[in-house]
Amino acid sequence: MTATWKIELIPVPVTDVDRAKAFYEKIGFTADMDRTVREGLRFVQFTPPGSACSFAIGEGITEKTPGTQEIQVVVADAHAARKHLLDAGVEASEVDPQPWGNFVYFKDPDGNSWSLQALDYRPNG
Repeated sequence: MTATWKIELIPVPVTDVDRAKAFYEKIGFTADMDRTVREGLRFVQFTPPGSACSFAIGEGITEKTPGTQEIQVVVADAHAARKHLLDAGVEASEVDPQPWGNFVYFKDPDGNSWSLQALDYRPNG
């Protein structure tokens, strides 16, 4: 296969769109769009700083159960990312050093799991 495949958007199930939106804005993710398309369909798209992939929360965009999504993000520095989360009032794990990178874990208000991975061979994330 010679075509390029890029992950563009991941749906993240939430119970309260406005609460989740406030959470993700608090940690510095950019709200690219917040649009009610029609009754029962609200689409809120976020992009983490520097990411080529976005995620969407909203109403009527996924049938997944809130709290079941797992997302991994690569960051330049796990310690700095953890400090950023703590400064924003978000509970975050200690840095977990593994042979394949340093990890920090946190959850959104619905329990969706995020893992932040810092890789020595990708110093810019």
